[in-house]
Amino acid sequence: MMQRTRIYLVRHGQVEGHDEKRYNGQANVALTQLGQEQSDRVCDSLVDLPLDAVYSSDLDRSRHCAELIAATHNLIVNTYESLRELDIGDWEGRTWADLQATYPQAWQARLRDLVNFQVPGGESLQDAADRIRPTMQKIIESHPDGDVVLVAHGGANRVILLDAIGAPLEQAFSIEQDYGCLNIIDYFADGNSVVKLLNSTAHQADLSALASRDSADGLDESAVK
Repeated sequence: MMQRTRIYLVRHGQVEGHDEKRYNGQANVALTQLGQEQSDRVCDSLVDLPLDAVYSSDLDRSRHCAELIAATHNLIVNTYESLRELDIGDWEGRTWADLQATYPQAWQARLRDLVNFQVPGGESLQDAADRIRPTMQKIIESHPDGDVVLVAHGGANRVILLDAIGAPLEQAFSIEQDYGCLNIIDYFADGNSVVKLLNSTAHQADLSALASRDSADGLDESAVK
């Protein structure tokens, strides 16, 4: 059988202000009580797996879940700033309604060219992909035939998943990433990759009625649909 690295790719739990349609970007927003429970459920779903390492964005909302998982496997969390959510710059912490009213031209420009538009003081989706990709390659190369967990964000996860299926960044909103979801990606030695599981929330089943589908780390399909 060909050598493969398996990545259990997780999105952090629900965050405070999720219902306000606000861009969080790289701010350290807190998890809600539900978000903490979602993190617990992700941890429980992975507890019996033989993991070799746990990686995370260094932002608290992702690191919280990563630390739970690491503790059950006697591992430490390897955090990377490069795995953070899209830097939304001057728009960080502001609601979509406020931004649409204050910067109507810039708002529309971003919708027209999500990949290359750069929010003042922030980064474009292409910029984010350029910092995420080398870290992903380093993780994969560090664990040949290994199984690792990576906890990150909606936007960061989309970049990773699009690359795994060979899709362009323009398709970012063709992939959903719910709070507390789990994805599985296998990376093979010949350079090919296979997404084995996408946006699964089966482990969150009895919490689903309470969970909001609104999300605003830095990317969200509702912003363009």
